[in-house]
Amino acid sequence: MTQVTVYNFMGIRKYAVAASAVFLLVSILSLATQGLQLGLDFTGGTQVEVGYQEPADVEVLRMQLETAGFDSPVVVHFGSDRDVLIRLQGKPEEGLSDRVYAALQAQGAAVELRRVDFVGPQIGEELREDGGLGMLAALLVVMVYVAMRFQLKFAIGAVLALAHDVLITLGFFSLFRLEFDLTVLAATLAVVGYSLNDTIVVSDRIRENFRKIRNMSPIAVINESLSQTLWRTINTSTTTMLVLLALFFLGGELIHNFSIALMVGVGVGTYSSIYVAASVMLTMNIGREDLLVPEKGELVDDLP
Repeated sequence: MTQVTVYNFMGIRKYAVAASAVFLLVSILSLATQGLQLGLDFTGGTQVEVGYQEPADVEVLRMQLETAGFDSPVVVHFGSDRDVLIRLQGKPEEGLSDRVYAALQAQGAAVELRRVDFVGPQIGEELREDGGLGMLAALLVVMVYVAMRFQLKFAIGAVLALAHDVLITLGFFSLFRLEFDLTVLAATLAVVGYSLNDTIVVSDRIRENFRKIRNMSPIAVINESLSQTLWRTINTSTTTMLVLLALFFLGGELIHNFSIALMVGVGVGTYSSIYVAASVMLTMNIGREDLLVPEKGELVDDLP
């Protein structure tokens, strides 16, 4: 078996915890003072799809709508540069689609009005509540699953790592005033799944080494485990980031925020699977006695 270089990850865990505390504090303060810039899915409004015969300049269309009296319209391409999606926040008004169509025809361009969707504020509020409940339910299920598969200390470490990832991702969107819509919520839930997968792999190796290695301290066992899974973690994160970068640069404006949320979440999730979960377990004094399965006739309390 190839000898693995062991890195002293836990030797700088205090600095890592301090860095996490700073990022969490900034995220929580931003969420408390600024909140999230909620998209039309959560606030209610109107979504209009139009098509052009020639490539459309979204900046020009945005200026046309603002000149016509529409407040902060969101205008993006979707599908192709001839297909345009317009989002208007606020309570839907009678004749709104006609006003939009008239504003877009102001310069004589041939435009086709394809679809108009209205999202009421009540539906938006229900989506917001359901999204929050879905996030809490996901964390609860994760805690139960990890506790059953591993041990309670592993479960607490995993859930705190996931909460850490979600809060920092939400804080990033709040701090930089990026629009938070259903696609970003879906990306945030995907971050929970990605981070959990990484944490499970690391936890499985920690459990295996605690049962196999008898003459090492908990810190040494965790360093050994993290070093053994390091290249797997790096390879997974790198390939995932390459896909997300392709989505960000080539996927169009419609999924920009979706890809940003995933990139932030994957980066933070990779870090937390190495430092946050393991640091929490060390703080709770994880040891061999928590993980050993006693053989027939053997008491765990008698083991060194």
